[in-house]
Amino acid sequence: MSKEIYLIASGDLRLPANQTCWQAQKDMEDSLQGVFDDLGIKVIRAHKYDEEKGHGFIDSQKMGMDVFRDIDPEKPLIVAESVWQFSHHVLAGLTTHKGPILTIANWSGQWPGLVGMLNLNGSLTKAGVPYSTLWSQDFKDSFFLNGFKEWLESGKITHDLSHVKAFDSSSIPAKALETGTELAKEFRKNKAIMGVFDEGCMGMFNAIIPDHLLHKTGLFKERLSQSTLYAAMRNVSSEEAEEVLQWLLDRGLTFNWGNQTRDRAYQGANA
Repeated sequence: MSKEIYLIASGDLRLPANQTCWQAQKDMEDSLQGVFDDLGIKVIRAHKYDEEKGHGFIDSQKMGMDVFRDIDPEKPLIVAESVWQFSHHVLAGLTTHKGPILTIANWSGQWPGLVGMLNLNGSLTKAGVPYSTLWSQDFKDSFFLNGFKEWLESGKITHDLSHVKAFDSSSIPAKALETGTELAKEFRKNKAIMGVFDEGCMGMFNAIIPDHLLHKTGLFKERLSQSTLYAAMRNVSSEEAEEVLQWLLDRGLTFNWGNQTRDRAYQGANA
């Protein structure tokens, strides 16, 4: 593999989040740089720290496309994540990148990078983009170092998948199988609507269920937006809202109002 590797970092779309989380990202990249130096690897950060914004993340889909225009598509590429990130910022460029791709996350729940990386991994898998992935708390452990060296040598990492077992349909309890079969028949015959708010929110391409696959189950999407929900809520009278709340309470639903009384919490929600 080439001794010259590109590195990028996808971030949030929101400026305050990127500014708050930047130090964690910098700490992670500093730790990685120590590994790169020890192995004699030249890593080129494909986008610079933005003094005006106060962070060094790719913070939009447009910026991601601009960054990838200057990346050699044949060179190895690392996506380093220590924060929650919006996958669509970098997905476009990654779909056409030819060189080996490695996603790396810090093992920390602070912001958290591991979840951001897993969302990106899911999007890459769904898009059919080959990649490898690694994670570590301090990037000094043998799991990370051995995996990284394997990627440098072969362009991919082989993980232990011995814990993964094929689904055995014969293990389904008879009653559960009967119930599931009846429900499936009912859905396919009578159809049902599944309300979806802001599909693909935060760039989660991995979370979008393809319609043509969903339709085979008898479910059809009704795409909704949170702004439409808010607008509709403003047309609900207090009397109707109270009736709905009481209906839920009568059926055993419990609300934790915190230190507020029910009336104060209810009034605050409708202010």
